[in-house]
Amino acid sequence: LWLIKKLLYAINLIFERRNFDNSLKGFLRSFIDIILKVLLVITVLSTLGVEMTSFIAILGAAGFAIGMALSGTLSNFAGGVIILILKPFRVGDVIEAQGYLGNVKEIQIFNTTLNTFDNKRIIIPNGALATGNLTNYSIEDRRRVDWTFGISYGDSFDKAKEIIFDLLAKNEKVLRDPEIFIALQSLGDSAVNIVVRAWCNTPDYWDIYFRLNEEVYKS
Repeated sequence: LWLIKKLLYAINLIFERRNFDNSLKGFLRSFIDIILKVLLVITVLSTLGVEMTSFIAILGAAGFAIGMALSGTLSNFAGGVIILILKPFRVGDVIEAQGYLGNVKEIQIFNTTLNTFDNKRIIIPNGALATGNLTNYSIEDRRRVDWTFGISYGDSFDKAKEIIFDLLAKNEKVLRDPEIFIALQSLGDSAVNIVVRAWCNTPDYWDIYFRLNEEVYKS
């Protein structure tokens, strides 16, 4: 066990020096750890004089029974392999899946760990991630920011449009291509609704969203 611990430490150093994909590092570490410990148990039993031929046969039968009982766990392992091959997300991405939204902290053999924005740790089985619906908010370089603002009946739509456009135009983080879009969306029961759309680099999304809300309110 001491040697396994040292070997895993050395493997981790190799991963760091060669800049392995963070998503792959956690998966390989946990996988190698399990394989080495299984080999250790077999080696110890062999050294103690246990007949390995019959033991391996028993182990195979037990493995089959356990495999049937743990079919969900095996599907999670397969899901982890699919995630690492297809890469629908990586460590550090912001994703929404299985009703949770957060940063991908680690991809392990059987599950993926998320940290929510209020710093809660969420563990999701890889099988569900590989086969279920998933939204990756970090995979694209640019995102569109959408707002809906309401003005009273009788207020000038053109004036409101001008104010909103000027506020967005002054914000250096708002992209000029595609162009800023402002239009009258609907006539509500108590307000005239204006839809606003602008594009930005993905890391600037929330800063632009909250900033315009505040500026429009103050205007």
